[in-house]
Amino acid sequence: MSKELMEGVAYATEETPRRAVLLRISAAELITVVALTLSTVIAATAVSIGIARAQVHDAIATPETSMAFLMITGLILAGMVGLTALATRDRSTRR
Repeated sequence: MSKELMEGVAYATEETPRRAVLLRISAAELITVVALTLSTVIAATAVSIGIARAQVHDAIATPETSMAFLMITGLILAGMVGLTALATRDRSTRR
């Protein structure tokens, strides 16, 4: 392919200011985060409604099971936060 045909193909050409490229990337990341957050809320709501309609909580609700569920959920969230922190730290040191 000739150089003239390839000039405008990439996401950002040499003439594009770095700030404009970072703005586009930031906008794409923001849209992705909002979409993931919204889909997570919708999924959690659907699961909660399903559990409420099935009346599962009444059948298994004891103090021990409630505490176990809360501890497992807390550990999963703590692990996700830790992995996110590690990924962010590695990403920032490369730049």
